[in-house]
Amino acid sequence: MVKVHTRMKRTMGLSTHLKHYNYFHPTVKKIRPKTFKTEETAHAWASSHGLKQGAYTLKSVKRNKKFQIVSQDGKK
Repeated sequence: MVKVHTRMKRTMGLSTHLKHYNYFHPTVKKIRPKTFKTEETAHAWASSHGLKQGAYTLKSVKRNKKFQIVSQDGKK
């Protein structure tokens, strides 16, 4: 990677003693499945997104503390 010089660091508001590789190469955020704390919030979210009651099931995740919506065709 090309070195970022002091003048450029000053204009970007970066510190001068670090290399800032992560600033110029951001990581891609992984898409994780949506979880809910209660069954009621999961059902409310599903109904607001057009899922009917029989089209999905709730799966217990995160040490049985949260719920995840799983559709009947197996897709998350």
